[in-house]
Amino acid sequence: MRHHQRHHLRHHLRLRRTVVAVACLATATVGLTACGSESGKASEAGKASETGKASAAGKTKEDKPKEPFAGMSGTEIVDKAVEATKGATSLRLVGDIKDDETGRMKMDLALDTSGKCAGTMTMGGEGTFDLIVPGDSTVYVKYDEKFLRAQSKGQPENETALAVQMLANRWSKTKASGADAKDIAGMCDLDDLLKEFEGEINSNARRGATTTLDGTPAIKIDAHDSEEKYTIYVATEGKPYLLKIVDAGAAEPEHIAFSEYDKPVKTTPPTGKVIDLDELGA
Repeated sequence: MRHHQRHHLRHHLRLRRTVVAVACLATATVGLTACGSESGKASEAGKASETGKASAAGKTKEDKPKEPFAGMSGTEIVDKAVEATKGATSLRLVGDIKDDETGRMKMDLALDTSGKCAGTMTMGGEGTFDLIVPGDSTVYVKYDEKFLRAQSKGQPENETALAVQMLANRWSKTKASGADAKDIAGMCDLDDLLKEFEGEINSNARRGATTTLDGTPAIKIDAHDSEEKYTIYVATEGKPYLLKIVDAGAAEPEHIAFSEYDKPVKTTPPTGKVIDLDELGA
């Protein structure tokens, strides 16, 4: 590839940082209201023998399941979940949210606090790309044709065609210190993402029923701010991690789900032929 072609290609492949994902997460922790849970009422047995009374009352106090987050308000539970999530060393983030620039953004990323990251992102009508960041000096990316064409708008057709021919659905690599790579690596900064949870939680969250989310016991927290309504799911066993945030009040429902907490992130570099974008400009 000629030098000026490489320059245009790299310039127009510059990735916009996905701050919208972080903003969605942070928004869900703002404007939540405190509200305690209602205590359950034991059923009354009428006149009966001592044996009948015991049967009507069901399990003894010691045998009753422990109430998750007993005595805590919705706000307190979310606050506890945010703190637990901020302390995670790794997690998987799966989301479908609105993006002002691309219309819709879908992501499936595993990332950790050491900078390792791997996954897939779809930028609305602008295509999809896969990325692997092993946490060292190299970033690996695989773009589909739609993404390459969207990022090459305004360029001569022959340059766009060449970019598609060379890179579409093929793994490429570049030094992590390059400008493009820094944009990509910015999506994989878990510490930076988790810092966005810091902020005030005031008063609009109500604890709901316990449930199971993808096999994990959880409690639902219904929350809202001046514009949106959210449902927040928090794990009730083990660490009280955030499990999912749903904005059902949006015109098109949005969600972000969290899983695979504190598990190793698999970032094995791709095998076979990998295009070296840095060598193309040598």
